[in-house]
Amino acid sequence: MTPELKARIDQLVNQNKILVFMKGTKLMPQCGFSNNVVQILNTLGVPYETVDVLEDFEIRQGIKEYSNWPTIPQVYINGKFVGGSDILIELYQKGELQQTVEMALAS
Repeated sequence: MTPELKARIDQLVNQNKILVFMKGTKLMPQCGFSNNVVQILNTLGVPYETVDVLEDFEIRQGIKEYSNWPTIPQVYINGKFVGGSDILIELYQKGELQQTVEMALAS
């Protein structure tokens, strides 16, 4: 990964309390896993931003290296990588996601 790409991803991750790197947008998810993440965050009613990896090949490849996670979507909360669709579903079902999100938004 180039230093420029790392800096770009760092800036995106650090500028947004909740950020999802996904296929498509929150209004038009382009895959089922991305849609799962959008539905969960919408259910929580929290503000979040998305980056459409289909629009940017560098980000699409770079984010996998950045997080050391091979799949998309990828969710970052308060600058920390949380996981993908399966992990978000699990955290949501346990009630842990709501707490994590509330703490992030309060900070």
